[in-house]
Amino acid sequence: MKKRALILIGLQNDYFAEDGILKEVVEESSKVSNIIENIINLVDKSNDTLIISTPIIFSEDYKELDEPVGILKTIKEVGAFKKGTKGAEAIDEIKAYNNKIIEIPGKLGLNAFINTNLEETLKENEIEEVMLAGTVASICIDSTGRSAHEKGFNVTMLSDCISGRTVFEKDFYCENVFPLYANLTTSKEVSQI
Repeated sequence: MKKRALILIGLQNDYFAEDGILKEVVEESSKVSNIIENIINLVDKSNDTLIISTPIIFSEDYKELDEPVGILKTIKEVGAFKKGTKGAEAIDEIKAYNNKIIEIPGKLGLNAFINTNLEETLKENEIEEVMLAGTVASICIDSTGRSAHEKGFNVTMLSDCISGRTVFEKDFYCENVFPLYANLTTSKEVSQI
């Protein structure tokens, strides 16, 4: 059996807490698929799978972002994912599994491999397949998935564990983009992990 890793992206309070600064961005898509519940069920049942969380966290003055555009510009403008704030912390449902989840710091952009030791951690653990879960489908999930594919990992997208800015966006990526470089399945279809 291939050695697998489950990579969790964006499971932070600024996206998912009731008072999250960017909650409205992913709320509808997340609820339609029950992604938090599906991810927690997967983490809870995992046995031999390496589970990694890759939060995005910025300094108080966002000095890491030099003339940002798009989502990173929005994050800076609204003050999201600031180090030391509740919004930057992992959601409570994930915190409950701290003994099971490795947190890899350093993510400052769209791709969880950039500015982190994610690739080294995967190689040290002889991982062959990475499964992605979290948010946002068109941004961090897609960027990280493509990068993983280019680095030689087999990539699996867990469609019921991924949310987008809209339901349409999430469905579009799952149906038309992810299959170009990844396997597509659901958490329920993943065999005993």
